[in-house]
Amino acid sequence: MAQVRAVERVLTAYSTTEGAGVRLVRAFGNYEVPQFDPFLLLDDFRINRPENYLAGFPWHPHRGIETVTYMLEGAVEHGDSLGNAGVINGGDVQWMTAGSGIIHQEMPKPVNARMGGFQLWVNLPHAHKMMTPRYQEIKSHQIPVTKTDANVSVRVICGTFNGVTGPVRNIIADPQFLDVTLGPDTVFSCPVIRGHTAVAYIISGEGTFDTSEGHRMRNRDVILFGDGSFIEGRSSDAGLRFLFISGKPIGEPVAWRGPIVMNTREELRLAFQEYQDGTFIKAEA
Repeated sequence: MAQVRAVERVLTAYSTTEGAGVRLVRAFGNYEVPQFDPFLLLDDFRINRPENYLAGFPWHPHRGIETVTYMLEGAVEHGDSLGNAGVINGGDVQWMTAGSGIIHQEMPKPVNARMGGFQLWVNLPHAHKMMTPRYQEIKSHQIPVTKTDANVSVRVICGTFNGVTGPVRNIIADPQFLDVTLGPDTVFSCPVIRGHTAVAYIISGEGTFDTSEGHRMRNRDVILFGDGSFIEGRSSDAGLRFLFISGKPIGEPVAWRGPIVMNTREELRLAFQEYQDGTFIKAEA
C-alpha cells in the first residue's frame, strides 16, 4: 500500500569555510553521519560576495567517494591529475567518481558578478572504493525538464521521474537527483524506493511536506524523510523550489578525514601516506 514519507528531521544549513578560504553554507556533513547514508555532505555555495569564494579549491585529493557539482549560475573551472579539464557553467552538472583516487582543483569564476551552486558527496561501498575514477559531465541543455501540470517543473538530473530518466547513469547508490520548482499553492508527489534515504533541500520559497500542515520549510532548510513509498509537498503562495535526492544506504563503517572517505582508519592512513609518497594515483583500479 502506498505510504507517504513523514518528515523525520529538519535541519538548518550552517556557515563554514572550506578549500583556500571559501565561505559557504553546509546543509549536512560529517556531524550528521550516518543519518543521510549514502550521502555524506551537501554544500551550498550561492554567494554574492566574490571575496568569499575566489580563492577556490586548489589541488587536493579524493578517494572513496563521488562528488556531484550542480551549478545554478557562474562557473567553475576544473582540472585533474588524469589530464581532464573543463568548465561547469550555470545549469550544468559534473558527477565525478573519485574511486581509487584523483587529485583535482575547482576554481570558481563569477559570471556578471554572480556565483551559485551545490556540491553533494556520495559515499562508495567497500567493494567500489577503489574503482577506476571517471567523470560524467552533463551540459544544461542535456538535462530533461518534465511537467506534471502547469505549476510543476522538474529537472531530472539522475534517476527517473514522471517517465523521464536523467542523463547521469550507472551510479552505485541508485540515486535520484531532482531540481523541483512549484508554483503557488501547488501539491507535488514523487515515488521513492522503499528503504532508500530521501532528502529535500529548500532553495527558495516556502512549503510543507508529508500530509500535515506543519512547520513551513524555507530557504536552506534540510528535510530528512522517514520510510515510505512517496514524498508529498505543498508550496505556499510564494511557490517553492527544492533539490530532492534519494539513494540506497550502504550501511558500512565510515572513516572520514578531509577529502577522503574509507571504511577504516588504517585505510585512511594508507591513503594519506600514498598521497605523501606520490603513489596515490593508480594506473588501474
